[in-house]
Amino acid sequence: MAVETAPDDRLSLEQQVCFTLAVASRDVVSLYRPFLEPLGLTHPQYLLMVTLWEHPDPLCVKDLSALLKVDAPTLSPLLKRMQSAGLLSRERNPADERYVLIRLTPCGQELRSRAGTVPASIIKRLGMSVEELELLQTALRNLISHANVRSSSSSGPAPAES
Repeated sequence: MAVETAPDDRLSLEQQVCFTLAVASRDVVSLYRPFLEPLGLTHPQYLLMVTLWEHPDPLCVKDLSALLKVDAPTLSPLLKRMQSAGLLSRERNPADERYVLIRLTPCGQELRSRAGTVPASIIKRLGMSVEELELLQTALRNLISHANVRSSSSSGPAPAES
């Protein structure tokens, strides 16, 4: 039996920002699968490769972790698999052996040209204009920024806004 809620009740599934984001994330990421499978990449691997293509100089794991917004222990198995696939190399920094440097192999660099159609294919599949997607990305970056400020500045829940 469903509980009746007032139209302004914020405690409904459809009013939960986390629910909308989770569904949107899952649905959008699933759109990438048919474009990434021929490249031999998963979505997390694709994001890693995009980051490496964007930064031609070797990156240490710490910097890569910060750029991708994931912790190093999560990134390490991904890097090992991609090294095994011949897409990147991992080597200790000779100047400071505490750091592991990640660089693309020629095979990883070549993959960029094959992946070049992915963004346009996703935009076409979504059926949204570039302007709409840019507005969405701006709104999401704003949301992320607010979430990070709120979470780092208070230990308890934020007060409800009216």
